Amino acid sequence: MRNSLDLDAAPQDTRVVVAMSGGVDSSVTAALLKAEGYDVVGVTLQLYDHGEASHRKGACCAGQDIHDARAVAERIGIPHYVLDYESRFKEAVIDRFAESYVAGETPVPCVECNQSIKFRDLLGTARELGAAVLATGHYVASRRLANGNRALYRAREEERDQSYFLFATTQQQLCILRFPLGERSKAETRELARRFGLAIADKQDSQDICFVPTGHYADVIERLKPGAAESGEIVDMAGNVLGGHAGIIHYTVGQRRGLGIAAAAPLYVVRLEAQSRRVVVGPREALRTRAMTLRDVNWLGDGSIGNALADDRLDIFVKVRSTRAPRPAWLRHADGGYEVELVDGEDGVSPGQACVFYDAAEGQARVLGGGFIKSAMAADFAGAPAAHPVSAAARS
Repeated sequence: MRNSLDLDAAPQDTRVVVAMSGGVDSSVTAALLKAEGYDVVGVTLQLYDHGEASHRKGACCAGQDIHDARAVAERIGIPHYVLDYESRFKEAVIDRFAESYVAGETPVPCVECNQSIKFRDLLGTARELGAAVLATGHYVASRRLANGNRALYRAREEERDQSYFLFATTQQQLCILRFPLGERSKAETRELARRFGLAIADKQDSQDICFVPTGHYADVIERLKPGAAESGEIVDMAGNVLGGHAGIIHYTVGQRRGLGIAAAAPLYVVRLEAQSRRVVVGPREALRTRAMTLRDVNWLGDGSIGNALADDRLDIFVKVRSTRAPRPAWLRHADGGYEVELVDGEDGVSPGQACVFYDAAEGQARVLGGGFIKSAMAADFAGAPAAHPVSAAARS
């Protein structure tokens, strides 16, 4: 059986902490490393009050999941600890999620969770336990570079790739993190679970945000921030009032259904104006975005981002949603920050979303970093450059 961690030390001399969510992926990660001879310690995080979510299929980190993680640990013969991270998770993830929605943004809480909880706080716990690395069940690949650093790549199985949610990982964290499933398919993972005799081999994957047990974001936000759902106007792009709404937290950019207004042609939410509490709607073509300014940019490419932008513009590919393929774009400095210009534009771009950089459009492209979208600018393709000079072949 191949070694999964790319470490110089012998497995029997190496302690590994595995973040065990109770799902099949992290369970197989723990079982695989145990079978390879590593000194494995399983850790499960209790992230929120799981009383309600524990009975809902598709919710993660809930009571049933903690039970499942403990059962897997017993099956493969490793120590297992449950850590109470509720207060940290609420402050770093849930509260920020609510604040972002109230501000008219579309947040990505899984990025915040990885950045602030799993790859900061849990890494610290792993070090305290004497671990050489922290391993997770994410579908993303990590490889050692010639200079000793590590680089992040998309998973082998494209539809399972989770690199979009890991762009905020730092180079220092990458040196300690390992992702043993990045070069495997989901089918292979489930087969391994059966081979190891794990009862969760056919367990359903989590689908929704773990702390939104009903799937209704607005319910969570109103509970956390009473009075956040202030009524306002629905207007067209010229400012004409078309109707009213019960709070912008009930809307997202690109939304078509549930607007509650009659129109001759389909209308979509084009933007949310938090201060004036206005929901601006328009035709589908108004959703097209050409450029975005970014905040909290993290660079994972070679050298510094300043050197990468020495020629004022870097040819890259970007994803603005986890389910969409990377699109050709340019990265450049703008007003003391960074701006991304999309060659062909993109629909439904909202502040708060992540914009993740890659060096190729297909295959196991390298993750170059990314940032959160601060503002999006409508498409105007007059005078746009004719072609994007970077291709997957050129980057391979």
